[in-house]
Amino acid sequence: MEKIQWKVEGMDCANCALTINKYLAKQGSKNVKVNYATGDVLFETAAPDTQQLAAGLQSLGYTVVGSQTAAGAGRKKLTHLQRFWLCLPFTIVLMLHMFPAIHHQPGWHWLMNPWVQLALCTPVYIIGMNFYGRSAWKSLRNGIPNMNVLIAIGATAAFGYSLVGTLLDLGPGYMYYETAATIITLVFLGNYMEDRSVQSTQRSLHALAKSQKVMANMIAFDDQYKEQVFPVESEHLRSGDLVLVRTGEQVPADCKILWGEAQVSEAILTGESEPLFKQKKDLLVGGSLVIEGTVKAQVTAAGKDTVLSNILNLVKQAQGEKPPVQQLADRISAIFVPTVLTIALFTFIGNWLYLGEIAPALMRSIAVLVIACPCAMGLATPAAIAVGLGRGARNGVLFRKAKSLELFKDIKQVVFDKTGTLTTGEFAIDNYKIHDPALREEQFRLILFSLEKYSVHPIARCIVNAWKAKDEIRWASVEEVKGQGMKAADKEGNQYFAGSYAIAEGLTTESNHNIYLIINGRLAGWVDVKDEVRPEAAEVIHHLRDRGIRTILLSGDRRQKANTLAHELGMDEAIAEKTPAEKLAVITALTAQTPTVMVGDGVNDAPALAKATIGISMSDASQVAMQTASVVLVGHGLKNLPMALGLGLHTYRTIRQNLFWAFSYNIVAIPVAAFGLLGTYGPTYGALLMGLSDVILAINSARLFVKKVA
Repeated sequence: MEKIQWKVEGMDCANCALTINKYLAKQGSKNVKVNYATGDVLFETAAPDTQQLAAGLQSLGYTVVGSQTAAGAGRKKLTHLQRFWLCLPFTIVLMLHMFPAIHHQPGWHWLMNPWVQLALCTPVYIIGMNFYGRSAWKSLRNGIPNMNVLIAIGATAAFGYSLVGTLLDLGPGYMYYETAATIITLVFLGNYMEDRSVQSTQRSLHALAKSQKVMANMIAFDDQYKEQVFPVESEHLRSGDLVLVRTGEQVPADCKILWGEAQVSEAILTGESEPLFKQKKDLLVGGSLVIEGTVKAQVTAAGKDTVLSNILNLVKQAQGEKPPVQQLADRISAIFVPTVLTIALFTFIGNWLYLGEIAPALMRSIAVLVIACPCAMGLATPAAIAVGLGRGARNGVLFRKAKSLELFKDIKQVVFDKTGTLTTGEFAIDNYKIHDPALREEQFRLILFSLEKYSVHPIARCIVNAWKAKDEIRWASVEEVKGQGMKAADKEGNQYFAGSYAIAEGLTTESNHNIYLIINGRLAGWVDVKDEVRPEAAEVIHHLRDRGIRTILLSGDRRQKANTLAHELGMDEAIAEKTPAEKLAVITALTAQTPTVMVGDGVNDAPALAKATIGISMSDASQVAMQTASVVLVGHGLKNLPMALGLGLHTYRTIRQNLFWAFSYNIVAIPVAAFGLLGTYGPTYGALLMGLSDVILAINSARLFVKKVA
């Protein structure tokens, strides 16, 4: 199955997203995720020609950006704002007769001429039906009526009723051309306001995406081997290219410094404005900013392979997911339009029978059609998620799964791994001792280097960096035994094992060392390393305890070390000497008791991260841990953990507020319109209120940009 990510234009409401979802699923696509607020469509397909799928969406009224169907779609379509400005002059003139002070003036009697009103309304009606009518017809043809069905029927009813009155010369009581024109014009304005509001919720992601596209100073050499620098767009860079980055310039792609030093701000990724010192062999992240200094670097990843690009893709995937709180709204949205059509029909019949007049009954039923807002229910979750995920991405918190935002509300305890999580993971060899008198110091170091180079554990990396050797041992076999260490055999059949006290138990009573070396079942020596506690760890633990969240240390390290660290940081409990399987069992038990967060960084943490209610990984963790976790803390250390917890909680609250408003608005607005409480110009007020309802949701969601969450 091939993963496809499209940007699709033409979606106006949740029903549009449902239409696309059903179409792609019917064509055999899997894991379809559609976000109408952003236009992102993600799915997996085995179809050899995705252009056929794009053509299918084209037939439904949607356009896949960049596809052949989009290229052949003809002239560029008008925007909602352009349609509004085209309709507005005609609508204003039509509405002048509503003001007696104007149309009673000499020379303005022509405003009441039905043929003049027909001439003024017809252009507006044509423009409106070219958009709303087409969209409505395509949605009806596919069995999933969208919001535009309500607008098209409402405007057509007013226009048709007035047209009949004009043709049969039935008098001014049949003149409602201004109603048809006003509905179309105001809904275009509402759609424009909604689009702008939704776009504002995407500004964090737009900023990230914009930072990907910068000019780069590419280094090349002429035929005389002289260095030349020339500008290229960052999207044209490839892995291995050489670039020059100077003070004030953005790093165009992920790269490794070959020459020079610089102070670099990675605020685009971590939200941390304090610059970091970078020198030769250090990595630069694409999108970061060189505050001071000049470096020459080699591109290690460009385009879709960069860290920033991967973050954007993960955020878009998360936006396509729907948390459980949205499921009820989706079910209601699917039947909303048919329900409103039914209510409008009963409104017309009931008011006609009660009032005995067709005109006011028709106006009230039209008001019901245009005041109803299915978009509000569809927008409630995507708008809040867009802001929550966007703010997180800009502040060093990457949510890989949207449902995590909702799950944070129930979290009662947080479990931390020790090495690389609460501590820096940057070890240094503190002490070592050789027990085998036949083993020389050089051999001892060589054996450990040759074993530990195959491990990704921070302690192993420490030994590899300290005792690096050119003439390493070529093993006949080598493997990592999870929770214990590295095991190998040489060509002569000798067995080697380097790991925790679990492999040396029974061979020595000294259980307080970090690495033990066992050769052919005998203790050959041990190594002690020292690790520093992360400077922000105590503050983070204190913050969690202030919020009433229980903190637990879960480690494979010795009990004494774990207890000491837990006491130093003020944690509630320490659970030590656990293998990965035992860690998984502990997390399973804790999660069964109460919703639990697990924070870790290593391969041995991956099962526990997957089992926890929410798994949180550090960005410098192993790839297995990052792929398993629901949330990744980008940047340095734990400082963004309170942001992750707070952002998840407040995003969920915003979704709840949005859904409450969406349901309340429709529950109140539809009866108000049906009983004629909006007055003579009910359809006009209804069209205006419908547009404003979406804007209110977007504004409420946008508050997450500035709201204090941690």
